[in-house]
Amino acid sequence: MEMITGGGCDASKKKKAQDDQDAALESSLQKIRQKFIVMSGKGGVGKTSVSVNIAMALSKKGFKVGILDVDIHGPDVPRMLGIEKEMLGVNANKKLTPLNYSDTLKAVSIESLSASKDDAIIWRGPMKHSVIRQFIADVEWGDLDYLIIDSPPGTGDEPLSVAQVISDAQAVIVTTPQEVSLADVRKSINFCKTINMKIFGMIENMSGFHCPHCGEAIELFGSGGGEKTAADFNINFLGRIPLDPKVVVCGDSGQCYQEIHESSPVTKAFNTIAGRMADLVK
Repeated sequence: MEMITGGGCDASKKKKAQDDQDAALESSLQKIRQKFIVMSGKGGVGKTSVSVNIAMALSKKGFKVGILDVDIHGPDVPRMLGIEKEMLGVNANKKLTPLNYSDTLKAVSIESLSASKDDAIIWRGPMKHSVIRQFIADVEWGDLDYLIIDSPPGTGDEPLSVAQVISDAQAVIVTTPQEVSLADVRKSINFCKTINMKIFGMIENMSGFHCPHCGEAIELFGSGGGEKTAADFNINFLGRIPLDPKVVVCGDSGQCYQEIHESSPVTKAFNTIAGRMADLVK
């Protein structure tokens, strides 16, 4: 696929290319029922893990789900899905074909276009914006019930570009219970208000730890802060996800946590959140 850089094209060719991409973008978005961008005010709250597991939980309920990794500088979605060695293909219509995790879950990430997984992506805002547009317009997503967009932490170029490219995208904000995380989350909330992006809901990650020996819940980082913040701002609280070290192990090894640990509190929490999301969009 040829990237649109603008170099060497006269004005009419650039205008036609832009018009063609605008049409392709609109066509692609019309086939996607619900679009959610998963955001966090700071790093280290497990946002990508939440994105991947929400996508998995929704797909296991029979929904057609796509996950778009727009964390340009730190794309981890393919690794967590266990498909990091695969590359995006190109079909007969010269469209990129997503990576297929299953019949109901597909993914797109910049990592799947890189020659080496260790290459640094050194891009400024306009290039990121162009690529995010292409990841919608030039990808054969097909009909989807949900598109889950994993963004980098903070309120920088990538979430702003998503808001501009996908005008009906809604934010799902991930936090942990402690106050330092909640303070940054409030910035994310104000970011969404400033750019007129609807906030769909909030998730509290790492909310308590279930001891594997006695089963007792231990509040390592506290609990309930996310729910209180959601209530303060009149935001849907989608649920709490307890801390489980096996989530990290599965993510690092590209194994599906929910398949290996079907009866765990974490899997039950993601199933509950996916069900609540599905109910709220009916």
